[in-house]
Amino acid sequence: MGTVGVTIGLAGVPGLVDLRGTADLFGFKLKVTMVGAADELAAAASLMMGQAAEGKPVVHVRGFPYELRESRLDEIIRPKDMDLFR
Repeated sequence: MGTVGVTIGLAGVPGLVDLRGTADLFGFKLKVTMVGAADELAAAASLMMGQAAEGKPVVHVRGFPYELRESRLDEIIRPKDMDLFR
């Protein structure tokens, strides 16, 4: 329950960041980690903008930790057989 910001479009930011094969803090290689970077960015912006009478229609983001690139909306739409919410 609760309102959460989610991505409804992409422009110049990665929808997903594949971290499989990179090392974690302890040197173990990640095997399944795919970061929903666009959704995480949208959720953080939503938190800063507020949901009621805050009057902040825009959030300026600095320090995005992943390389910017062109992306497509279809990279964040889960295939039906992998979607736990349908």
